[in-house]
Amino acid sequence: MRTALTLLFLLALGAMPGALLPQRSLNAQKVADYIASHGWWGRLLDRLQFFDVYASYWFSAVYVLLFVSLVGCLMPRTWEYARQMRAKPVLTPRNLARMPHHDRAESPRDVDTVIADARRRLKGWRLVEREEDGGTRTVSAERGFLRETGNLVFHFSLLGLLVAFALGKMYGYEGQVIVQANGGQFCNSGVYNYDTFRPGLRVDGTNLSPFCVKIDDFQASYLHTGQAESFHADIGYQSGPDLDSNTWRPYRLEVNSPLRTVGDRVYLLGHGYTPVFTVTFPGGATRTGATQWRPVNEITFASEGATKFDPPDTTDAETRRENQLAITGLLAPTAVYRGELLDSVFPEARDPAVAIDVYRGDLGTDSGRGQSIFSIDQKMVADGKLNKVARKNLAKGESLTLDDGTVIRFDGVRDWVSVQVSHDPTQVWVLVFSVLVILGLGVSLSIKRRRVWVRATPQEDGRTVIEVGGLARTDQAGYGEEFTAVARDLFKEEG
Repeated sequence: MRTALTLLFLLALGAMPGALLPQRSLNAQKVADYIASHGWWGRLLDRLQFFDVYASYWFSAVYVLLFVSLVGCLMPRTWEYARQMRAKPVLTPRNLARMPHHDRAESPRDVDTVIADARRRLKGWRLVEREEDGGTRTVSAERGFLRETGNLVFHFSLLGLLVAFALGKMYGYEGQVIVQANGGQFCNSGVYNYDTFRPGLRVDGTNLSPFCVKIDDFQASYLHTGQAESFHADIGYQSGPDLDSNTWRPYRLEVNSPLRTVGDRVYLLGHGYTPVFTVTFPGGATRTGATQWRPVNEITFASEGATKFDPPDTTDAETRRENQLAITGLLAPTAVYRGELLDSVFPEARDPAVAIDVYRGDLGTDSGRGQSIFSIDQKMVADGKLNKVARKNLAKGESLTLDDGTVIRFDGVRDWVSVQVSHDPTQVWVLVFSVLVILGLGVSLSIKRRRVWVRATPQEDGRTVIEVGGLARTDQAGYGEEFTAVARDLFKEEG
């Protein structure tokens, strides 16, 4: 047990970096920023897996050792408890006066009556009657075995909780995706539909629970300080037979009120804005781009991003690469100008505007390297393959004309929402074991294990000497009152 407690302390100590340091599984960008700003110290923590605490080798080692220790602790205790439950209460000590609780009195009742009264008073206790020399009879009684039952329930439930967590990590998955709040849809049909996906150790992404979600609308309300008061999304979802009949069921998705369907949970995590640009090329062809930009200021929701376009009616790959467009910059939901600099003063889209840089050339989308949707490849800029051709602030409805006659118009903004899909097949077992942990702990702390012995010794004058002894197997606090009540009842003259 000491080993298990030590390992439990180490597990709690090991979890502290997971709460104090950014974790790569939750926010990889914050981890990268932390490492960059802390130099060698950040790189050392990264090598020691302090940014992936719960998936680290050292945390897993403590976890497994705790599991083994609990098993090694519980098996002997369970066997001993089963043996004690089958055994009779112990013999009455020869000298009851040495017990922590003791009382003695004479009664005119005979031995049989005293023993009958003792048996009636100790109803509900585990007891056994025995005979001694000279006609003396004794009663040995025990109570409080539920204390050890609660203790074992607590520890077995803790063990079950560890197993459930481990199985949940093996067979569960979690993914996040950004969906446009104008009828945008997402289907849980494969890992490539997610922006980020964290599978369990036994999940390969080929057998996900099938369902679809459609974001019809999004609404947010803010305090005058700009702090979010509430936000929710009106969605439709399909699962099971609805997929075959193309039936959409409405649901109001709110923070901490997930959609639960086919064993998965869909959470509303956050939201942001998507600037809408319409590009009219020299030949008259138009393209409308609506790519989400990410907030860089959580108070005012000033956002940054990149909206990218391929030239129309171009079949030659080289020509297409040389004439790609990218619109990057800052989006202000409620615009204010500080000189020539655009800023936002409120998170709601009351007066949206953008400060944009327009790049033309090769975006590097065919280079084979992964590229963020929120930025352009700075290597292409450094190599001179992607060049800045314009810069301007645009309010809603305003446009910019490039040197080749291309017109870029800012049409306004749309909402997007970030949703998280979580699948944990053991969540019900986690709840059950958590409740059992609490119940087992409550029982083990509230019930006391105690013993009572009664000895009735006949005297020559026909009277009976009654001795009562008591012992609490654990803390004796509160047992004195119960023992006194038992002894007082046994010493009464009436049977």
